[in-house]
Amino acid sequence: MTAEVQPVARPPFDAELRAGLAVVGGMFPPTITPDLIDFMRVSYAAPPIEDLLFAKGIVCTDDVVVAPDGHEVAVSVLRPKDASGERPGVVYAHSGGLMFGDRFSGIDLVLDWVSDFGAVLVTVEYRLAPEHRHPYPFDDMYAALEAAASRAGDWGLRRDRLVVAGASAGGGLAAGLALAARDRNGPTLRGQVLDYPMLDDRGTTASTHQFDGIGVWDRISNETGWTALLGDARGTEAVSEYAAPARATDLSGLPPAFIDVGAAEIFRDEAIAYADGIWRAGGDAELHVWSGAFHACDIFAAHTSVGRAMIRARNDWVERIIAD
Repeated sequence: MTAEVQPVARPPFDAELRAGLAVVGGMFPPTITPDLIDFMRVSYAAPPIEDLLFAKGIVCTDDVVVAPDGHEVAVSVLRPKDASGERPGVVYAHSGGLMFGDRFSGIDLVLDWVSDFGAVLVTVEYRLAPEHRHPYPFDDMYAALEAAASRAGDWGLRRDRLVVAGASAGGGLAAGLALAARDRNGPTLRGQVLDYPMLDDRGTTASTHQFDGIGVWDRISNETGWTALLGDARGTEAVSEYAAPARATDLSGLPPAFIDVGAAEIFRDEAIAYADGIWRAGGDAELHVWSGAFHACDIFAAHTSVGRAMIRARNDWVERIIAD
């Protein structure tokens, strides 16, 4: 007789968010396998944003920075139209599981930092896996961070008010940037914003195994993304902490961190552990674990009560951290 398979116990989704999951699934399937990468590159591509930027009074200037291998990385510098002088700067890494998305993916969630707080946002077209494995995406982002410091005058940035930020895969990249800036005596950072960050290639946490085939970005999707970035090195001791920041054994000396994550998503436990590691090292981290929230629900369901609360908490922290 075959033993009955017991369902995995998992935190419930918020009722309002649960109603929107069916709509999300048409654009972002819960399980992403390698054969879906091309589909996701079309489905998750950012729509034109010119009208949105105009409505919010934001000017976009395109530029390039040069990665260590000579690759020219496209960046867009977003500034308030009427701003003068040097402003706080944010170097932003987009979401997309390291395999898809572009520098404007999910950007509408952080445009308030430009229009309302007067910051300058530098968003980066980093190279994507599996065509470009680690360290290329990370190198592209670090080149943009260094450029933000070295070209501060040209881009209208304040070197003493630089923040790194990102969502999901971009959150993992932002955490890697903060580690590398510390280790390399690189640009001094005012803060790091890690939205439901993708931090750990090993996939051993309880939350990783609670969400298979359900929600947004399940265990298989995570394995697909990490394998695309790391190849056969995934899960081995050969993985750099700049690629998978959960590998870092020393979280001291980092800038203040804002970390948020859903209680009903696979990244819950690794995000909590990363905040705890910062605290244990004597650092500053503000952690929000949103009850009932699935991965990136503020992107896919920004109109919901939880989505609005996530955006509000993040914006409040950013406004404080870049203030004089």
